[in-house]
Amino acid sequence: MNSTLRIGVAGAGLIGRKHIELVAASPDCVLAGIADPSPEAKAFAESRRIPWYADHRALLERETPDGMIVASPNALHLPMALDCVARGVPALVEKPVTDTVASAQRLCEAVRRSGVPVLVGHHRRHNPRIKAIREKVAGGEIGQLTAVVGLWLLKKPDDYFDVAWRREAGGGPLLINLVHDIDNLRFICGEISEVQAMTSSKARGFAVEDTAGLLLKFAGGAIGTVTLSDTTPAPWSWELSSGENAAYPKQDQPCYLFAGTKGSLSVPTMELWSYPGEGGWYAPLSRATVDVPSADPLVEQLRHFRAVIARSEVPLISAADAMGTLAVVEAVREAALTGARVSPGWIMEKAA
Repeated sequence: MNSTLRIGVAGAGLIGRKHIELVAASPDCVLAGIADPSPEAKAFAESRRIPWYADHRALLERETPDGMIVASPNALHLPMALDCVARGVPALVEKPVTDTVASAQRLCEAVRRSGVPVLVGHHRRHNPRIKAIREKVAGGEIGQLTAVVGLWLLKKPDDYFDVAWRREAGGGPLLINLVHDIDNLRFICGEISEVQAMTSSKARGFAVEDTAGLLLKFAGGAIGTVTLSDTTPAPWSWELSSGENAAYPKQDQPCYLFAGTKGSLSVPTMELWSYPGEGGWYAPLSRATVDVPSADPLVEQLRHFRAVIARSEVPLISAADAMGTLAVVEAVREAALTGARVSPGWIMEKAA
């Protein structure tokens, strides 16, 4: 691997600027440039003496970066990633991989034909805590997984919606936020085979949902429920519970519960509940705290992206894998619209 890699960033919004900060702070990377047509992005780049381009294609052509981070609005992920692949430039594409399963299939085919790697920014998989939870659940420490509870309840400030696309189709919390939690649950518990759902937009009145309830069936037989709302003051979400991002005040509350035949685990509080012997509900429960390491997953993701660029590691989350998460989100929408049970596999077949 070259000692220093030149990384471009397309999109200088909230997450784009976080990527820019990480690249700038890394001793192993330099910022090749920023591509974002907004006046705010131009002023931001000029204030830091970073090359600025209104169009990502100009950045690719003139700066010839070793890799590109695509942090644009969801609808732009596909064309930007395709342009990177066409030029042989490995890309880190923010989640969701694209805005639809059909467009994700186009990207997967381009990656397959070209061999140019694409890493998708489901960054929580790089969190050592998530990896440890997966090992405990998949490794059978709580026995056979029977039930899963997921909560994503918090209140977004009103000015969050000053950005117009967050009020429009594809800009709701299902695709922006819950896609992270769906990916966590797929990674920890295995594939989701069936979905039922209901959504509501009553609280905010936008064209997108602000609240949803999900019923999930996992391929291994476990049943899960997920409750989502971005309209309520509440501590039950990965953002507020995990301490992963210092911008959010950390709360000592769980956002996931994993129940098995030998025990149950609350996450990220990491409390393991079990009976010392073969006891049932009359016996006292034992509670233990599981120690797991902590680290900034975005820093690890950037390290991994450098290795992906150098072809020394394969993407931890490929475009095809991320498409599986996106298919669950589309299944949720279809289930909410029709009232039917929907298979993510059927979503992918329909889009092919």
